[in-house]
This record gives sequence, C-alpha cells and structure tokens, in this order.
Amino acid sequence: MMAGGRLGLGLVLLAVLAAGGVYAWRQAGNGALPEGLASGNGRIEAVDIDVSAKSPGRISEILVDEGDFVKAGDILARMDTAELQARRRQAEAQSQRAAIGVDTARTLIVQREAERTAAQAVVTQREAEHDVAVRTLARSEQLAASNTISQQILDNGRAAERSAAAAVAAAGAQLAASEAAINAARALVVDAEAAVAAAHAAIEAIDTEINDGTLRAPRDGRVQYRVAQPGEVLGSGGRVLNLVDLGDVYMTFFLPTSEAGRVAIGTEVRLVLDAAPQYVIPAKATFVSDVAQFTPKTVETEEERQKLMFRIKARIAPELLQKYIQQVKTGLPGVAYIRIDPKAEWPAFLQGNLLQ
Repeated sequence: MMAGGRLGLGLVLLAVLAAGGVYAWRQAGNGALPEGLASGNGRIEAVDIDVSAKSPGRISEILVDEGDFVKAGDILARMDTAELQARRRQAEAQSQRAAIGVDTARTLIVQREAERTAAQAVVTQREAEHDVAVRTLARSEQLAASNTISQQILDNGRAAERSAAAAVAAAGAQLAASEAAINAARALVVDAEAAVAAAHAAIEAIDTEINDGTLRAPRDGRVQYRVAQPGEVLGSGGRVLNLVDLGDVYMTFFLPTSEAGRVAIGTEVRLVLDAAPQYVIPAKATFVSDVAQFTPKTVETEEERQKLMFRIKARIAPELLQKYIQQVKTGLPGVAYIRIDPKAEWPAFLQGNLLQ
C-alpha cells in the first residue's frame, strides 16, 4: 500500500510538472515573438442555431439528445399536428363541395344555353308570324281601298299585325333573358372554381404547417442543449433545441490599433488552446472590426489612440474541422498568433505539431 501510494503521488507530481512546463513554454513563446507577429487572447466560438417551432403547439417528441451530431435535413423533433390534420380534413371537404359547385354551375350553363336555343327558335317563329301578318295587312288595305272587303276584316288584320309585332318583341326579350342567364351561370362557374382554388390553397397552407411541425436540422452540427421537453406547449417561435454549426468555428481576439491596422483579410493565424497547448491550429483572419471595441476616456493624444482595441476573427478551415469533428468544442480559451508581416517567420513553437 505504501509503495502504491508513492507511485500515485509520483504520477500526480509528474503531471503537475508537465503542466508547469507547458505553461512556461507558452509564456516563453509569447515573450519571444519576432517582429511582424502579434498575439491576442481569445476563445473558440461557433455559430449557434436555434431550432424553433414556427407555429404554436405541443411538442410530440424530441429525437436527439444533447451532444448528438446531426446532418442537414435530419429530423430533430416533431410537434403535435392532430388539430392541423383535422383542419386539413375540413379543407378537403370544402374542396369537394366546391368541386361539386363547379359541376353544378357548368350543368346550369348547358341548361341556359338550351333555353337560349329555344328562345331563338321562338324569335324566328314570331318573326315569321309577324311577316305573314304584315303581308296580310298590306293585302287587306289594298282590298279595302276598292271596297272589296269590310272594314272589320281590315281592323282584324291590323290587330293581328300588332299582336305579331308584340310577340316578336316578347320573344326577343326572352332571348335576352336567356343570354343574361348564361352569363350568370358562367359567373357561377368562375366563383365555384375560385372556391376550389381557395380550398386547395387552404390545404397547401395546412400541409405547410404540418411539414413545419417536423423540425429538421438546417445544417450539419451538434446538439448543444435542449430548451424544451416533450409535452411542453410552445408559442409561435418557441425554441426547442440549440445547435452548434461545427463547420463555422472561429476564435475572436483583440489587437491594438498599431497591429490591427496591418491585418488584412486572409492573413495567416495560428491558434494554441489552453486545453491542448501541444497542438497548433491553422486559421485565417476573416474579419477585422472597423470600430474600436475598447475606448479609453480620452483619445486626444497619439499614445492614447494606440490603446484602442479592434476585434479580429480567425476562422478555422471547414475541411480541417471535419477531420477532427469529435474533438471540436466551443468555449475553449487560447491564444491567437497572427502574422501581420508576410515576411515574418513563425517561431519554432508555432511550427511543430501543426494540424493538417
């Protein structure tokens, strides 16, 4: 037992000494940066994505746990869509009713067109009768002039002509009414077809809501934490899960004016994390803030202006992240070293164990 205790104590001391050696190595490295290099403390960050419910509802199930890796399009959770399914059935019934309305309206058009044909025939018949009455009246007037027929026959001819003319007018009115009825029936068809289109649009809208009830991963990433649990009722936009996009990982750090002004987009950066100081992670500067983040009380002198700090973002290549996806973690602190002079050489401690 005594020997085992000494061995355990020896291992602990060895680990402490190793950690101290790493710390000293980092400190020596920081103090020995050659001209043309700069450094700043930072923390590994990634793009956070909230997976939320578009419409109010109850969470039916969540299919992933914290820490799970997901691919774009994977189903993460489902909302209860029973009410939406009922609304869809109602919309389908309305669509069927509207379709029947279209058929009824079209049948009515056929009926009205038949009535118009009959009215046209009546008009033709009445015009023929009127023509006969006109000719008969003309002959009667000639005969009456020679006293061949009585005045009564002449009066009867005139009455028959006027009656035939009135019949023509009535038949024409009936034909016009038939035309109006056809137009009304056509309007009913248009209205019924619009009702069908509205019903189909309602079904599509409900289908969209039902599809939105299936929450999918918008991109590759890792589930960081659950915000809600199955059975909870959420409002519109209620968060269910939070993802971390491990394809967009970066470190944010700060440099003073004199150094930030020399940083160009695409400048090479090398990151060393406190948790793994033996590895050097290559990155590139993808953002340089145009506004100072820290401002002293006065900036009236050149010395004070040099104290302004600007935010720099160094992004790690997605291809490299994919190779070490299981080791990628956000929140880890470290140091970013940036080459502000393209001719500057990296020191030895930033050249060894460079991840590729």
